[in-house]
Amino acid sequence: MRRREFILLLANTAVIWPLAVHAQEPMPIVGLLDTRSPDDFPEAHRAIRQGLKAVGFVEGENVTIENRWGQNQPGRLPVLAAELVRRRVAVIATLGGEVAAVAVKAETATVPIVFISGQDPVKQGLVASLARPGGNLTGVNFFAGELAAKRLELLRQLVPAAVRVAVLVDPANVPVTQSTLKDVESAAHAMGLQLKVFNVSTSREIDAAFASFGREWPDALFVGGAPFLNARRVQLAFAAARYGIPAIYVGRQYAEAGGLMSYGPNIADAYRQMGVYVGRILKGDKPADLPVVQSSKFELVINQQTARTLGLTVPPSLLALADEVIE
Repeated sequence: MRRREFILLLANTAVIWPLAVHAQEPMPIVGLLDTRSPDDFPEAHRAIRQGLKAVGFVEGENVTIENRWGQNQPGRLPVLAAELVRRRVAVIATLGGEVAAVAVKAETATVPIVFISGQDPVKQGLVASLARPGGNLTGVNFFAGELAAKRLELLRQLVPAAVRVAVLVDPANVPVTQSTLKDVESAAHAMGLQLKVFNVSTSREIDAAFASFGREWPDALFVGGAPFLNARRVQLAFAAARYGIPAIYVGRQYAEAGGLMSYGPNIADAYRQMGVYVGRILKGDKPADLPVVQSSKFELVINQQTARTLGLTVPPSLLALADEVIE
């Protein structure tokens, strides 16, 4: 080979080799740890992917997503969290409550974590402050517990003659349940309402709670916030209609499933914001420098068809407040 040809060959190799190495670089992996089952709330995962896309990441093109499902069994979460950490993911997003974030936080102090929380994440020990989280966690707070008193007030407006109110909560979700009961009991005392609390953590316990209403029939029903209860929203809406009990829930997904009325944050928007934060971390932002997002979109959704089925007339003043009325 002549000297000139040899030099050209070396020059071309120097250009092609870095390009080949770059082309073979693996895509970053995002771990999604959800306390629920795949069919419980798929809207959340779609919203996260929308958020990722908004900042330039599309699954299968420039990012890989690995899901882990808790199947509504909190005891599974530490094992699943450890799996994702060993997988050397670039970031982990935790869905379905604080318990998932706590499980991952216990496994790693270095892998970035983006959480979604219905409670104060500072009080839960997830971050140092909302403005400057510090550490390897940040996320979205949507004030699920803080809105409990407002929900009870709206329920009273819809059913002004109500005295006895049944409250369904999931005892497995300790932070949310404790906060909810504290706020609801305080508000009920001020309104002169009598509460009867029912702990439900399985579908069978939900059925048993409604069956027991025959002995002490409530005037209205308050359903607390919890990933498990959200996963059973169709069962809850159907049971409330079957027993003819006016009920209020934490999010529009209940009203869309046939529930009478819901008041709470726009959960889809909260999950979309999670996706945006995951994307920003993939681009180099540090969780410690990303303030915890506080949801500011709250929606009152009324299912007018369900109201008619229950023989209820929704007051015009309440309809005027509604962000959406489902006909």
